[in-house]
Amino acid sequence: MLEETTRVNLLYDFYAPLLTEKQRQVMELYFHEDWSFGEIADHLGISRQGVHETVKRSRSTLENLEEELGLLTKHIRRRELADRILERLEDHPERKDVGELLEELLGMD
Repeated sequence: MLEETTRVNLLYDFYAPLLTEKQRQVMELYFHEDWSFGEIADHLGISRQGVHETVKRSRSTLENLEEELGLLTKHIRRRELADRILERLEDHPERKDVGELLEELLGMD
């Protein structure tokens, strides 16, 4: 299982456009910039409780979207399969071209 902060950041990467501007701003400050609730509250002119509730609602929204759409789950599964394919290709240096294509595909995320 992914570490909680990593999971939230990945969910945010997939679903951020579906959050409100305020939710995106608070989530970025809290999870990406590592600001405290107090720092965010001061910066945005809202209460710490307001920041806490925004983070809580935003995380709930992200989890609900994942439950409905499953984009992160599919992404993780594709990465696992790609890693397995790359491991098998190590035994077949003559298929270097396939490995390079797969690496390129993985880099498109």
